[in-house]
Amino acid sequence: QVQLVESGGNLVQPGGSLRLSCAASGLSFELYNVAWYRQAPGKQRERVAGIVSSGITNYSDSVKGRFTISRDNTKNTVYLQMNSLKPEDTAVYFCHADLPFSSADYWGQGTQVTVSS
Repeated sequence: QVQLVESGGNLVQPGGSLRLSCAASGLSFELYNVAWYRQAPGKQRERVAGIVSSGITNYSDSVKGRFTISRDNTKNTVYLQMNSLKPEDTAVYFCHADLPFSSADYWGQGTQVTVSS
């Protein structure tokens, strides 16, 4: 059974940092593209960062320069390092994994990030 488990969400002050983790099990993790999405109350889910199996990364304009996505295939884990956090970064953050050229597509349960003084 495939599982994606996010962790690391917390309450942090503006300007602070957090590191989110997405631990995968039940799949050949190194073959999957992985992305972080977020959803704030009353808003649509937004893709913030992605990393493909080769390690190439991409970011939304709203987080570029502040967030860094990385992966450790030996630990089946993807990370999202979030620096210079702003109140508008407050959201539930979700991990998503997909296998290219297939219908394999998985979501985690989400982790809450709250940026507030």
